[in-house]
Amino acid sequence: MNLEQLTPRQFERFCDFIYEKSGIRIDARKVSLLSNRIRRRLKAGEFADFDAYYRHLTSRQGAHELEHFLDAITTNETSFFRSPSHFTWFQSKFLAEAVAAQRAGKRSRTLRIWSAGCATGAEAYTIAICLAESRFMLRDWSITILGTDISERVLRHAREGIFPARALEAISERQRRRYFQTCGDTDLWEVRPQLREMVQFQNHNLMTPLNQPPCDCIFIRNVLIYFDRDSKLAVVANLIRALAPDGYLVVGPSEGIYDMLEPLRKQAAFLYQKT
Repeated sequence: MNLEQLTPRQFERFCDFIYEKSGIRIDARKVSLLSNRIRRRLKAGEFADFDAYYRHLTSRQGAHELEHFLDAITTNETSFFRSPSHFTWFQSKFLAEAVAAQRAGKRSRTLRIWSAGCATGAEAYTIAICLAESRFMLRDWSITILGTDISERVLRHAREGIFPARALEAISERQRRRYFQTCGDTDLWEVRPQLREMVQFQNHNLMTPLNQPPCDCIFIRNVLIYFDRDSKLAVVANLIRALAPDGYLVVGPSEGIYDMLEPLRKQAAFLYQKT
């Protein structure tokens, strides 16, 4: 019995299942990669072979294993202040616009920011740093930063707030001292409690609507690269639905959704507004 690599039929069945549950389309050239990642789950659960694992995964008893399976097949690389211009806009123009609108009586002192597909949380914590550094202009504001991901494993890492030094390369020395602390004699850095408490993390599949109040700004970056067009259309519809009037969508360069954003007004290469 071959446990080294999925057969074409097995590969097709697992790919269809992954697409159904997550909207992610696995490239036909990724047979070895998918085989390796599923094989780890076989060993962890002591399943006899790929077919036995598939039967369990698609049964009523497989709901708990589904979480581990999706963890195994998704990629979650992340770092702070990735694409710095996005955060320069957020910390300067976006916040200044929100404060001016509040002073003109056009909005309340509330902000809701969503990091969609947040992985281990670096983007959500970067947003928190931007807001913490603008705390004087946001005094008495009610602020919510929400990070969501389909993977509960990476969400656990996000809630812990511990990152390798390479993820902090774009962090200034001043920010490192203010918002992070070392983890003993290691190459790891921990987000300080006052920053960690600013962010909420929850499990969410982007293929389903977000059951939350409307968001003033949504970040969706380096997330949809493995989604096909139909899945992207479904995700975009959910994102637009989640935006508050005049809210902004910050889009990464690899999302491939620019021609799907007609309901929004383009403000910059990475920026769209719901008007």
